[in-house]
Amino acid sequence: MSVAIAVAGGGLMGRQHIKAIAESGAVRLHAVIDPDPAAQAVAEGAGGAWFPDLAAALEVSPAPQGVILATPNRLHVEQALACVAAGVPVLVEKPLATSTAEAARLVEAAEAAAVPVLVGHHRRHSPFAAATKRLIETGALGELVAADGICWLYKPEDYFAPEWRRQPGGGPILINLVHDIDLMRHFMGEVAGVQATASSARRGFAVEDTAAVILEFASGAVATLSVSDTAVAPWSWELTAAENPAYPVTGQSCYRIAGTRAALSVPDMRLWRNPGARGWWEPIAPETVAVTREDPLLRQIRHFAAVIEGREAPLVPAREGLATLKVVEAIRQALVTGCQVAPGEM
Repeated sequence: MSVAIAVAGGGLMGRQHIKAIAESGAVRLHAVIDPDPAAQAVAEGAGGAWFPDLAAALEVSPAPQGVILATPNRLHVEQALACVAAGVPVLVEKPLATSTAEAARLVEAAEAAAVPVLVGHHRRHSPFAAATKRLIETGALGELVAADGICWLYKPEDYFAPEWRRQPGGGPILINLVHDIDLMRHFMGEVAGVQATASSARRGFAVEDTAAVILEFASGAVATLSVSDTAVAPWSWELTAAENPAYPVTGQSCYRIAGTRAALSVPDMRLWRNPGARGWWEPIAPETVAVTREDPLLRQIRHFAAVIEGREAPLVPAREGLATLKVVEAIRQALVTGCQVAPGEM
């Protein structure tokens, strides 16, 4: 019998999870949880019940076997803690919390109760990410040396109609670059130091519109990441990976990862290396790594079901979400101090 999962939050992201549940073949919708009465129609249309609050959904019998939290960020920790107290595994949309202190509180509670808490960094479930991680782990790139990532896009003016998107915390570092930071951690390992600079010169809001970050990893490798939500450009994960039909496809790449034996561009998956001796005077040629496409949200839902059933360990457990959030907070501090900052220890 399929796993019954409730979705808290009937907005855009919640509806994407509901769609993935319907297509998964491994999961069925238990309920939609949202105080907005309009969510009742969403629930009924998807074959689930409707509850105005999480407590009611957790108390019903039979209770959901898992919960996806696609609610406002400020609600994540308390709602996830309620699921942990009820013994119900939970998948929390990114970011895990609004601060590392709150995220740490959730991590400690989840680990003490042995209840799985997953974080919705869905790009880790991308077939491109899986293939990249596999190449790194098998040594195809050699020892990692450097990487770069670009997230340049243009958000139209009406995107900024809500006040919170013009205020600190609503900018592209936390909304967009957090995905790239998480994937770089996934590929390159733990971050030991951060430097950053940002600008709000184009839009003039209280929050950044453009930023650049240098990450130094514990391995000695380094990476540069840049983000802008006011740049017309073809280089961002959404426009290059072609995993979300809402975005046009550019056929470009947004990451490059270099090692002592080869370099890889992602997501076009072109692997560059010397056919013979290594050296900058020697011939270098690419080959394309074959990747079978599949929706990362669909893969994430199936993985969540497998975690609930005890067949898989979480790919992105709460502690990983906390580690990525620590890097984001280090970037914030680096922007204020102008100095290199080490992500805080829990």
